Amino acid sequence: MFSRRTNWNAPVNRLTLARQSRGGDILDLTESNPTRAAIDYPLDELSEIMARASRAPYTPDPLGLRSAREVLGGDVILTASTSEAYSFLFKLLCDPGDEIVTAIPSYPLLEHLSALEMVTLRQIALEFHQRWEIDPARVREAITARTRAIVVVNPNNPTGSFVSPSEQNELAQLRLPIISDEVFLEFPLDARGSTFARDDVLTFTLGGLSKSAGLPHYKLGWIRVGGPGKEKTIAALEVIADNFLSVATPIQVALPEILAIAPSIRAAISSRTRRNLDHLRSAAIPSMRVLPVEGGWSAVVRVPSTGSDEDLALRLVEEQGVVVYPGYFFDFESDGYLVVSLLTQPSIFDEGIRLIVGMIPKG
Repeated sequence: MFSRRTNWNAPVNRLTLARQSRGGDILDLTESNPTRAAIDYPLDELSEIMARASRAPYTPDPLGLRSAREVLGGDVILTASTSEAYSFLFKLLCDPGDEIVTAIPSYPLLEHLSALEMVTLRQIALEFHQRWEIDPARVREAITARTRAIVVVNPNNPTGSFVSPSEQNELAQLRLPIISDEVFLEFPLDARGSTFARDDVLTFTLGGLSKSAGLPHYKLGWIRVGGPGKEKTIAALEVIADNFLSVATPIQVALPEILAIAPSIRAAISSRTRRNLDHLRSAAIPSMRVLPVEGGWSAVVRVPSTGSDEDLALRLVEEQGVVVYPGYFFDFESDGYLVVSLLTQPSIFDEGIRLIVGMIPKG
């Protein structure tokens, strides 16, 4: 009855059922929505900006209003979200059945977005050697005649690892278009990363207000195009975007003012994530290891593998009311990984970590 795009077998998992059975009696260490994490927002200023912008007439431009694109700089196309940016790029680069190479562990949204475009993901595993690294040999092995692009997340979600300059050079030499998801780029922790901007290969770097201004409900993202053939590429993206015209006029008009106050919101979020990372490290016991976090909003904790990650996460919900991500949610290759959000409100985060430590075997 329906297309193969919707042919997913996604039964409600045990963790969701356990969480639902507890109702509101939980400590949620997976919170990724900054508007629900007690972040201090300049609400009055945001309200005034949007009130002024709401008076603007509707003058659609498929690429986005020039005033909004100019404040971002470079050759950009506005979208309603990063998810829509992926959708446009998969339409641009791929026919049904074509392939994209990307790395795991990774947030599972990309799997769903590619399925909706009838695109196949060929996944390679990041390797951990003091930091999470991309092995160019694995990428080369994954490339086939139907590979149309390489997707990197810079920094990765959830490992927090940036794509290093040497890794960028190695990937560029493969001469495939690069899609670099950089929504967390402006949130360094243990290191600073650099944008994947090249002149020698076609690149698409993705950003948006969801993370850079902590405003996911304002629904504006962008694709920055670089490298050879960018003019022809932008013209093709304009054709795609013209069929949707999905970005609301008020947020485009408001964008210059929103970007002016975004640094203060980022600073509040960064203060939260740094504080929680410091607390997590100080609370860790010898049998658990907080892996390096170069950037982003998440931390990966290595724990003794006495059973499946799902079983441990389920016990935490049922016995302690603590919600974390088990490693399998991000396709870690083995058990023994938990992922927590560093965005979590400190009082909830501290108590949740205390209860997790109490559940981890000491030996």
